[in-house]
Amino acid sequence: MATLRRALLNAHRILNSSTVPNRTTIVIRPQYGWVSRFSSTNISNTQPLDIDLSSEESKRRLFNRLLYRSKQRGFLELDLVLGKWVEEHIYSMDENGIKALVHVLDLENPDLWKWLTGQEQPPETVSINPVRHGLLHSAREGLEKPQQPFCS
Repeated sequence: MATLRRALLNAHRILNSSTVPNRTTIVIRPQYGWVSRFSSTNISNTQPLDIDLSSEESKRRLFNRLLYRSKQRGFLELDLVLGKWVEEHIYSMDENGIKALVHVLDLENPDLWKWLTGQEQPPETVSINPVRHGLLHSAREGLEKPQQPFCS
C-alpha cells in the first residue's frame, strides 16, 4: 500500500511539475509501476508526435532511446524480435517510419506479441502500420530458417 501511495504521489508531482515540456506526453502505466516522460503520441493518437531529426546529435539521442525501448521491454521474446529488427532498420527510417515505430513501441507487450504471432487479429490502426509488417516478415523468416544446434 505504501508503494502505491508513493507511486501516486510521484506521478502527481511529475504531472504538476513545471519542468515538463508542453510537447511531452506523460504516460502512466500503473500496472507496470512506472511513469514515462518519453515524447510520443497519446493513446488516441490525437496529439502529433514531435520528432527532431534536424541535427546529428538529436538523431543519435532519438535512435538510442528507441533502440533501448525496443530491447528492454521486459518481455524476452519481444526484446529479441523487436530489438533485432529495430537495430537493423532504424538508421534507414524517415520521419514517418520513426512515427510508426514509436506507435508500435507504445503498444502493450501481450497485445503486440499476440498480433505478431497471429494469435489474434490486430486493430486496423496496428494492422496497417509498416513497422508491424516488417516485424511480422522478419519473425516469419526467423521461424523458417533451420536452427543451428548449440553444441556439436
